[in-house]
Amino acid sequence: MDGRYTFIEKQYIGRDYIRISIRLIMAAFCFAVYVYERDRDNTVDLFLVVGFGIIGVSIILLFMVQYKTVIENKKVRIDGLWTAKKVEIDLNKIVNIRKATYSRFFFNNPVYNLHKNGTVRFFSSGKDAIVLTDRDGLEYYIGTQRPNEMYLVLQNEMRSE
Repeated sequence: MDGRYTFIEKQYIGRDYIRISIRLIMAAFCFAVYVYERDRDNTVDLFLVVGFGIIGVSIILLFMVQYKTVIENKKVRIDGLWTAKKVEIDLNKIVNIRKATYSRFFFNNPVYNLHKNGTVRFFSSGKDAIVLTDRDGLEYYIGTQRPNEMYLVLQNEMRSE
């Protein structure tokens, strides 16, 4: 089924290295408190349960798709989690495509369809993005793990008739 698309990429919610590191540090803290606590009572066992809970949630988040980007038939379709509205960008209305860094900040929150200062942002992890500018001046920042491939596919789709 995925072979019929010109380009397809899935962005996962739990694969951001910074967020993984934070969750692992919190789990390690819970395990360290459990091991080094002198008084063994029921409250210390809670640290063990919370530590394993954090690890379990981290594993589940690794497989949760935040959004899927599909390019086909001169359209970019971005489909988000469960109830998120599908976003479809018509490439006939796009006047400029460029590669860019998503943000200059080290920590970036995952976003889907965030309208901010004349831009629409889609981001899960990494630092690269493709910026599409339409005729009205609205910019779409689409975070991607494969910026070069997506850029070339978008250029080919815009040139094709």
